[in-house]
Amino acid sequence: MLLIGVQPAVAVEHSFVADAVKKVAPAVVRIDTERTVERQPFDPTLIDPLLRDLLGDQPVGQERERGQGSGVVIDPDGLVLTNAHVVDRVETVSVTLADGDQLDGRVVGTDPVTDLALVRLDTSALPPQAPLGDSEAMQVGDWAIALGTPYGLERTVTLGIVSSLHRNINSLGFSDKRLDLIQTDAAINPGNSGGPLVNGDGEVIGINTLVRSGPGAGLGFAIPINLARRVADQLLQDGEVVHPYIGLQLVGLTARIAREHNRDPNALVQLPERNGALVQSVLPDGPSDKAGLRRGDLVIAVDELPVEDPQALLEVIDAARVGSPLPLKLLRNGREISLSVKPAPLPGLA
Repeated sequence: MLLIGVQPAVAVEHSFVADAVKKVAPAVVRIDTERTVERQPFDPTLIDPLLRDLLGDQPVGQERERGQGSGVVIDPDGLVLTNAHVVDRVETVSVTLADGDQLDGRVVGTDPVTDLALVRLDTSALPPQAPLGDSEAMQVGDWAIALGTPYGLERTVTLGIVSSLHRNINSLGFSDKRLDLIQTDAAINPGNSGGPLVNGDGEVIGINTLVRSGPGAGLGFAIPINLARRVADQLLQDGEVVHPYIGLQLVGLTARIAREHNRDPNALVQLPERNGALVQSVLPDGPSDKAGLRRGDLVIAVDELPVEDPQALLEVIDAARVGSPLPLKLLRNGREISLSVKPAPLPGLA
């Protein structure tokens, strides 16, 4: 017997987004951190005398600073991948799982150059891991789903597309990083940092890292999961990541730019009218300085591979072995020269 006005239950078809989120959401965690920072004293000369009388002498010393971010479990041993800036110099790490359980976490290692970090969960009851995809298989226009805990709001999902691939982070004003990012219009808000960017099949293809806001809509950026995997492996094995460098500041040169420069009657030097990586400066006592490179050299090949722009050279350097000779071919004063430079560990990361 059916009651009047009551319809029988029917199966509801969910979107592909719901299906994708269902695969990854159990592995997404919230990360709460604390660290001790020195309280900066106010300059008494900059405080209004009346306000100083009202407030009295301000305390000086240490205080506890709290932070928050997201992360994703990437293996069955309870390793969580997140951003380095989420757990930078923190003293305590608390991880809230998707089911609400709170666990202690221990930072295994951080890599500030790629803004990636690895945290190990202190528990025997481990949460499920997220399926990892292939970021190199992504194309512009593919679906992109961002998961995380923006503003402390757990289990938040936003949808967009992959807007661009291989976006150099230096073009965003971060000169101390080495990253080619996935750009997406899926909303990535404060607290989403370290959470996963997921494709339409429910596979993690990136780690959310930053957002650039502006009129209209914001632009979100994620670290490709293929890079994150390699960094995580090195952090797990060694606790750090060694980045090769050769000590050059480079600018891109094209035939058109060179021709325009050479037409200038006040030009001090004539540039070769071809593509390459132009040496703008050489770090004193760095690997390139010791190898004999000079300002104004145009690097046109590295390890027998053509160099069309600085990024092509940097990609080879990133994959090179520290201490192993790396052959360069360059143009200097119209002559082709071959040199060999030995990459050294990038300094200043401690």
